Amino acid sequence: MQAFVHAHATHPDARLALGLVCAQLDAQLAGRPAPTLGWCYLTDHHATAAEALLAALRERYPGADWVGTVGIGICASGVEYFDEPGLAVMLAPLPRAHFRVFSGRRPLQGDAGFTPHTALVHADPSTPELAELIGELSERVDSGYLFGGLGSARNRTLTIAADTGDGGVFTGGLSGVAFTADVAIVSRITQGCQPVGPVRAITRIERNVVYELDDQPALDCLLSDLGADEHTPREALPRLRSTLVGLSDTAVQHGEFVTAPRRHAFGTETRVRHLIGIDPQRRGIAIADTAAAGQQLAFCRRDTEAARRDLVRIATEIRSTLEPEELSLAAQPAALALRADGSANAVAAGGRQIVGALYMSCTGRGGPHFGAPSAELQLLRHALGDVPLVGFFAAGEIGHRHLYGYTGVLTVFTAAA
Repeated sequence: MQAFVHAHATHPDARLALGLVCAQLDAQLAGRPAPTLGWCYLTDHHATAAEALLAALRERYPGADWVGTVGIGICASGVEYFDEPGLAVMLAPLPRAHFRVFSGRRPLQGDAGFTPHTALVHADPSTPELAELIGELSERVDSGYLFGGLGSARNRTLTIAADTGDGGVFTGGLSGVAFTADVAIVSRITQGCQPVGPVRAITRIERNVVYELDDQPALDCLLSDLGADEHTPREALPRLRSTLVGLSDTAVQHGEFVTAPRRHAFGTETRVRHLIGIDPQRRGIAIADTAAAGQQLAFCRRDTEAARRDLVRIATEIRSTLEPEELSLAAQPAALALRADGSANAVAAGGRQIVGALYMSCTGRGGPHFGAPSAELQLLRHALGDVPLVGFFAAGEIGHRHLYGYTGVLTVFTAAA
């Protein structure tokens, strides 16, 4: 498989931004096979022009299907367009039998000629029962593995899902593209938060209010981790507002290799949620998610250095996974390479090369969180190499069957070297 081509541009006029992008794409496509699948990510400055942009892309590249969404920021190789007009497009010459675009109008399902193995998912964050829908969708792919994110916008949230005969721009629901096992990918999740205390088991909870952790009052555990006086919790409110909750299941997830939560870092099984309130009388804490007794919980905070280290780690490990030298899962516990038989293993054998990549990062990350504009994407390019890459800053990130926050989801497409 040949490497994908990608281009990006910024311009307040959506038509001119598209013209700049297409000029770059056309130069790269010279002498290459015609593209069959395209990704289009646009900042919310161009959300009102989404239909016109899609129509122009379909006319310019008539043999390609399209997926994409809108973001407050978008990503490309080594650069981000955050809170400014921007457009990023990537094109791939994948065999048509190996992928299928889906949407609410055309749901994802297998048939005699197509068996979905993995899927890229874009979603509108206003969709009711979104977490449940993501879980149900993961059951429709053989590996159970989804990757993607929720569109983010201050004006109009949308997703793009169009094949050569149908589809278009949608609001609400989920859309994306599913791949057969013939499309080799490696996908990982990077966390952007660091625990401020030990992992504890939830021992009493009512709906989303946790009352006991390890049989101790939950609020007392929180204040102890923050070094605050348990008798005057209101005085700790400024620190409480910057505190988050890392929630994880006690069981190993199907299709993922996870490690037990640690004091110094979170594994991929941890989902970060907001702390939305406290109950001083009953010594409880309210979290922005539902949970169950037996699940694990740790209080955490956003941490720039931890986020930088973890981002470099996943990119470096992906490159190591694809090198010819045999690598064991024991040596690379966070790796996830999806094979045709549905198992997860390191892609080694004769070595594989990255032909394209997608990156979805939280809107709470981006340049400011990493210290400078485009710093996050430059870290990725330095560790991963200058590969074709597009993506966006999401209102929630999708990995496996879960909805995350404050994370990055990096997925690379590979081919034999």
